[in-house]
Amino acid sequence: MTIPAGTPQAHTRRSFLTRVGAVGGAATLYGSMEALGLFATPAAASDFAPPRAADLPDAARSRGTKVVILGAGTAGLAAAYELGKAGYDCVVLEARDRPGGRAKTIRRGDRLTDTDGVSQTCRFDDGLYFNAGPARIPNHHVTLDYCRELGVAIEALVNANAESLYYHENTSSTDYGELANTPVTHRQAKADVYGYVSELLAQAADQGALDSVLSADDAERVIELAASLGGLTGGTYAGNSRRGYVDAPGAGHDAGVVGTPPSMSAILQSRFGTRFAFEFGFDQAMMMWQPVGGMDRISAALAAAIGGKRRITYNAPVTQITNLPDGVRVSYRLNGRTRTVDADYCIATIPPMVLKSIPTNFSTATKDALAVPTGANTGKIGLQYGRRWWEEDDKIFGGITATNMDISGIWYPSSGFLGPKGVVVGYYSGSYTDLPVADRETRAVDQGVKIHGAKYRDELETSISVAWPKEPYSLGGWVNWPGGRGAAYDHLLQPDGRTYFAGDHLSYLIAWQAGAFESARQVVTALHQRVAATAA
Repeated sequence: MTIPAGTPQAHTRRSFLTRVGAVGGAATLYGSMEALGLFATPAAASDFAPPRAADLPDAARSRGTKVVILGAGTAGLAAAYELGKAGYDCVVLEARDRPGGRAKTIRRGDRLTDTDGVSQTCRFDDGLYFNAGPARIPNHHVTLDYCRELGVAIEALVNANAESLYYHENTSSTDYGELANTPVTHRQAKADVYGYVSELLAQAADQGALDSVLSADDAERVIELAASLGGLTGGTYAGNSRRGYVDAPGAGHDAGVVGTPPSMSAILQSRFGTRFAFEFGFDQAMMMWQPVGGMDRISAALAAAIGGKRRITYNAPVTQITNLPDGVRVSYRLNGRTRTVDADYCIATIPPMVLKSIPTNFSTATKDALAVPTGANTGKIGLQYGRRWWEEDDKIFGGITATNMDISGIWYPSSGFLGPKGVVVGYYSGSYTDLPVADRETRAVDQGVKIHGAKYRDELETSISVAWPKEPYSLGGWVNWPGGRGAAYDHLLQPDGRTYFAGDHLSYLIAWQAGAFESARQVVTALHQRVAATAA
């Protein structure tokens, strides 16, 4: 295939890849390099063998082993569930009035009181809800295995949608060009970015810029690929139906009118292509899933499976942890009184930002390690609307609109399609956590109006927001390790006496429920092996 005269000449491989990255962003650049076999696929998670009573000597089975688990979040519940299979006597202490921890689904009547003493009560209509914490599950996460095992129904979550939007405002440091302050659909942005990147790829292959890595036959194949990937005509991108229509096709001779794409320069300035990395992320790629009825359905199923209130004591914040020579003693507050529980072992799943302030006789090294991680500054707001205008007016059924404004994005619900009302996530951001509750709504709505117009404000019925750094017993949306996982991380992977530590922060899946499950399973295995070895 020959490229028309007048096109740019003399690309080097480096300059070509630089232009690909500039137009399409990191994901497109990586995709081009991946096609050349320069990246490996991620390794699969390690296997897990649930503990069995048969693994233990007769003496250990007859005596029983008691484990006190601190926290009824995902890690704590999973630990109790797996240990229970082998006959361990597990008791769980939870400071909140419900299981789940940060896997929090908010419904009508739920009340939030933050560390400032500010309270909100959810006034959503019955049947509507808002996942204030984790909200999606990838195909490959162990979380789905537990949904299957526990009978938790799931449904598709629309993580990427051709009709969702990109919206960039100019800033003091960045001019986004003619597409600034203009909502552009993902469909349009993707067609234009892929079109122009493919045009560059075809030019580079045709002009010999990739001869050092491609044979002549492979260069022709790359040109063929580029023409298909970008919808090129004669080696150039001029727009096509992939980007949608300004007048949709209809009956008879109505073939529709395809929109004209912006120039390559406008697409470069828009930087929309830099957003595509999200869609290609290993943990973000479709398909994505959610439990039917809210993320807390997983926690509820786990809690029921381990025995409910027979095993879990709610409203019981821990006040002291003491390692003993032959066990652990945990003090907690319940109904205004301090109580204690003695056990053979303890699994602490309390976030380190909280755990570090609880009196313990842990070693100095453990106390120092608990002081290292910090809580992530993030929050969400749920906005209930009187009608599903995003579906009716904009044909957006699920997905996320991305923006450089401090709301970060707008999430459209992936359930209740075609229903009368719905809840939109109006921000997922740390920029709102220090604002008064009313100001959070006002500021988020003001920004949403820039994208969706006056209906974003006029049709709003009620809202509720969560500021995770101010959520008691969490003090952060997830755990950060300043400087990366180092000595403190490694230290907490080991027990202090008879106290073990678990949670998503002790995994490479931080902020995912899968990280909590994997960490709990690792601790369960280590504790079970220790008991078996000790009792032998």
